Amino acid sequence: MTTDEAPYQRHLITHAEHPIAAPLSEESVAALLRRALADRAGPVRLLDLGCGQAAWPLRALAAHPTATAVGVDLDPGGLAHAAAEAARLGVADRLTLVTGDAAAFAAEAAHGAFDVVLSVGATHAFGGLAATLAGAVARLAPGGRLVLGECFWEREPTPAALTALGAEPADFTDLAGLVARCVEAGLTPVHGRVSTLDEWDDYEWCWTGSLAGWALDHPEHPKAAEAAATAAEHRAGWLGGYRGVLGFATLVLRG
Repeated sequence: MTTDEAPYQRHLITHAEHPIAAPLSEESVAALLRRALADRAGPVRLLDLGCGQAAWPLRALAAHPTATAVGVDLDPGGLAHAAAEAARLGVADRLTLVTGDAAAFAAEAAHGAFDVVLSVGATHAFGGLAATLAGAVARLAPGGRLVLGECFWEREPTPAALTALGAEPADFTDLAGLVARCVEAGLTPVHGRVSTLDEWDDYEWCWTGSLAGWALDHPEHPKAAEAAATAAEHRAGWLGGYRGVLGFATLVLRG
């Protein structure tokens, strides 16, 4: 393959070294999945709304041989990657991948109820937190668990942070406000993890480093300059803007 033929799928490139599309370590992901699947005897149905590369369902299926999962996302590249990884892990027969809108899927009652619903770093797929919670609850079985990953303000957002994120102060609340909104939606928090600064840094270094490295490795590619500029802009916005200001919490909530 020549450099001009190398595919440019930015989401796959930026997550090549950090497949979890959120600032969470592998240990945190494993612990959260254990909590979500606790006390579940027999077959378990999982649904990931906005699954990307289906990193969460793949880990759950590998650890729980009686589980089945559905992943929904609009990105065909991410789903193709997920299908290949499912085949490699030997779980392809238990994973259904749907190319489509997560909110529309959640609104369709014919899909039935799921024991575990996941939406980690994907509230944008619903247009915000409130709609995400409503959509997830609609597909959650009685007594089921929702794994929700969402940003919050660690401290008062600075002008630099808001500029880097293209955000407004009202886009997120603090951690207490995030939990309160979940409770207002009829959900009870039973576990949670706040991403550490080390987890954030690892995620951001992987994101920017993978993209910058791809640009260096493919200097003749038509997208090389764009990739390098995107990596540099993202890195500057993180280091000079929202680092230590924007937080991320992953909550396990019972319906």
